[in-house]
Amino acid sequence: MIKRVHMTAGVVLAAVIVLSGCGATKSDIGKSTPQPASTAGRSGSAVGAPRADSSSSTGESGGKQSSRPTAPSTPTASPSVAAARPLKDGTAVLTHCADTDDPYATVAVQNPNGRQGLFAVRISYKNANGFTMAETYDEVSVPAKSKAKVRVAVASAGPVDEIARCEVNPRATAVR
Repeated sequence: MIKRVHMTAGVVLAAVIVLSGCGATKSDIGKSTPQPASTAGRSGSAVGAPRADSSSSTGESGGKQSSRPTAPSTPTASPSVAAARPLKDGTAVLTHCADTDDPYATVAVQNPNGRQGLFAVRISYKNANGFTMAETYDEVSVPAKSKAKVRVAVASAGPVDEIARCEVNPRATAVR
């Protein structure tokens, strides 16, 4: 039974190859006819077809079975053994506090890492009594071993004229 299935699949495959014109020129397509299973195995055009010296196709055992050609293996990408190390946190320094003339706080962030990183910056806005009116959070992308500035709008902090000072967290947390 198994040999019959392989032989039938081989004949069908040979017929599909011939009819589709794979490897044939236009003039060959009209002349081509499917080969019987006994000769298809010898020509090598039918994959899995039994050779002529195999036992009959009645399902009897005892005959020689030809091995199927294997496709060449293709290399696959393997995961890197050394995973990327997590980024170290950067440093943040306030360079300008928001005021009525410029309602933005400006912070310089330094990246100590050997690759670009995204860093989170927290700024607190305080009034004359030291009460925290609002806090803002922003992210800035910084190139490797470099600095970048970020300007943060304080529109959500309330009246800008009540801001007496700004405080920035000196640690710029590495996000990614």
